[in-house]
Amino acid sequence: MHPVLFNIGPITIYSYGFLIAIGALLGFAYLYYQSKKLYQLTFDQCNTLFIILVIAGVAGGKLFMIFEDPSYYLSNPGKLLSGSGFVFYGSLIFAIPSMLWFFKKNNLPTWGMLDIMGPTACIAHGLGRIGCFLAGCCYGKPTDSIFGVTYVDSTCQAEPLNTPLHPTQLYEAAFIFSIFIFLAILKRKKQFDGQLFLIYLIFYAIGRGVLELYRADLERGFLVKDIISNSQFISLLIISGAFYFYVKLKRRLFIKPYS
Repeated sequence: MHPVLFNIGPITIYSYGFLIAIGALLGFAYLYYQSKKLYQLTFDQCNTLFIILVIAGVAGGKLFMIFEDPSYYLSNPGKLLSGSGFVFYGSLIFAIPSMLWFFKKNNLPTWGMLDIMGPTACIAHGLGRIGCFLAGCCYGKPTDSIFGVTYVDSTCQAEPLNTPLHPTQLYEAAFIFSIFIFLAILKRKKQFDGQLFLIYLIFYAIGRGVLELYRADLERGFLVKDIISNSQFISLLIISGAFYFYVKLKRRLFIKPYS
């Protein structure tokens, strides 16, 4: 597709990094607007939270790459420091405890803030997946359907070239933005704090588990070879955990204290 957007002299602007940057900026704008409106967070507080999440996301995303191919990355640790390659679930798993720590430290309502973070993640992640599409990573299996996309640029990561592939990156981006729209509609009628974030986790994990069936980048790693990928296993754990907290929080609506 277009792994390189353009060059400015000796500087190369890569589509993946560019879309990640745009997603991060728009995500920050949403985070700042909503958190200031609902909980009076200052710009400095939002900026600190954003920096913490970037650090946690990069660290988690890179660390989880080891699980894709342990022998390769342990023998070539320098590859983890390259500019390409992230595991979203690694970023998410590192970001959640980082957010919880920040909320507690600043005496912020945990579940209410998490409801802001769900849509924020959708913005950044959705644009990031479009970046994946342009770079050719996270590519799909060969297909004869009308949705097939053919990569011809040898600098793309997609394999094989000159063969129609499922654009799983666009499938996921569309799915993520659909979750964002659903959360935006539900926000007006949400029943309890935490509902939006937990629905985001459940819906995304379900969709990700299904989309894994159409992906062909085998280097993403498998818990059971060619049967259950690492991401599908993590999806099951996330669905179970999020569903548990969803039921627990919703039950509080129907439990009234004795007078």
